[in-house]
Amino acid sequence: MPLRNLLILISFSVCSLICYGKAPRNRYLPMIDRAMQLVRQEYLDDVTERELFENAMKGMVSGLDQYSSYFVPESFRQVEENLDQQFGGVGIKVELDQETKRLRVLSPMVGTPAYEKGIRAGDLILNIDGNSTTGMSLDEAVKLMRGKPGDPVQLTILHSDEDEPIELQVMRQKIHIQSVLGDSRNKDGSWVFRVEEDSRIAYIRLITFGEQSTKELEAALLTPEGETPYEALIIDLRDNGGGLLVRAVEICDLFIPSGRIVSTRIRGNVVINEFEAKRRTAIGPKIPMVVLTNRMSASASEILAACLQDHKRAVVVGERTWGKGTVQNIFKFESGKSALKLTTASYWRPNGTNIHRLKDSTESDDWGVRPSPGFEVKLTDEQFKEILEARRKRDIVHSYIDEDGQTRDSSDSNELPLAGSTEELARDIQLKKAVDYLRQQLQSNR
Repeated sequence: MPLRNLLILISFSVCSLICYGKAPRNRYLPMIDRAMQLVRQEYLDDVTERELFENAMKGMVSGLDQYSSYFVPESFRQVEENLDQQFGGVGIKVELDQETKRLRVLSPMVGTPAYEKGIRAGDLILNIDGNSTTGMSLDEAVKLMRGKPGDPVQLTILHSDEDEPIELQVMRQKIHIQSVLGDSRNKDGSWVFRVEEDSRIAYIRLITFGEQSTKELEAALLTPEGETPYEALIIDLRDNGGGLLVRAVEICDLFIPSGRIVSTRIRGNVVINEFEAKRRTAIGPKIPMVVLTNRMSASASEILAACLQDHKRAVVVGERTWGKGTVQNIFKFESGKSALKLTTASYWRPNGTNIHRLKDSTESDDWGVRPSPGFEVKLTDEQFKEILEARRKRDIVHSYIDEDGQTRDSSDSNELPLAGSTEELARDIQLKKAVDYLRQQLQSNR
């Protein structure tokens, strides 16, 4: 062999050894590889390497916490659609209930097939197309419930206040999800952002923190031409399961002129981000505000409620929130086709406390966002159900296309009570508490 070639070969070998020595090695990788080979060779049924890989990824994060997970390509595509507010399927946000090990509805998306069928926050999903959800992962549930628009899916639902499950056939659809709603509609289906009983009070229901939420909220706060300006504001976060941290920060920034919004910390309690208010507010600083929360308000909802409460910008009315004070980051694999959602940080409210509810937390511990003193309005299960049902009926747009191609309203307005009406406020005691407080504030400010 020529000396030149021999020197090249020796140099290559030395470089390889150096790289091998520096490369990170995990002593468990050979065992994982061995286990995958054994399963493929010895298991009763055929199984692909892809299936084994995905199962290994899911298993690796399943024991960390309830919010970390691995998304296969199909489910990750659906996650991205949700955040973009383009949702294909039945329209349900779900989580794994730690006690029952069943799928619990965190929030049905307004206007979706599941919502119109009466599926409510807090419901358990027992079966999907005959498949029991016991022990089922979130990824598996999403995969079963998603599908081609127009195809049906059979769900067995146990309402939170009932003993017997019901069977529902829900037709899959792909729809755009509005994140900012009012509590009554015009005849054309557009939202009215005023309390019917007192038009001085603006009412905005925020159901998620998606890509378009800040823009939608800013638009809702604009007074329509010819109308008198809003003098008070209610932001309803009840049943809002959260969304994008960046949108929560932006929305907080609409209401406080300066100061800390939220901070995030990583392992070792190290602060990595401190979000401060930095823009002009969307409404005047003297306009009184109320934030409505309940037991299902979580994550980004809690950031907004805590921020406005700590800055004394709003009174929090209703119930104690869920208690989710952690941040999940998305790490993409396979050129963005699959991803790992991993809890990487915790967020801390402006007063320096974390609202996260740990597995062993008790009612007396400091978690979640509590209503402001004197403004707690607890609901019985029956009251909770009645309010959800009334809101669901109002949110459904009943319309049809006539022979001239015009959209006509086919709803019976008597069946769709308006927000703030005497009848509706009598049932929704949390909203009534908010309206009464703001009317008192407006009266005292005169």
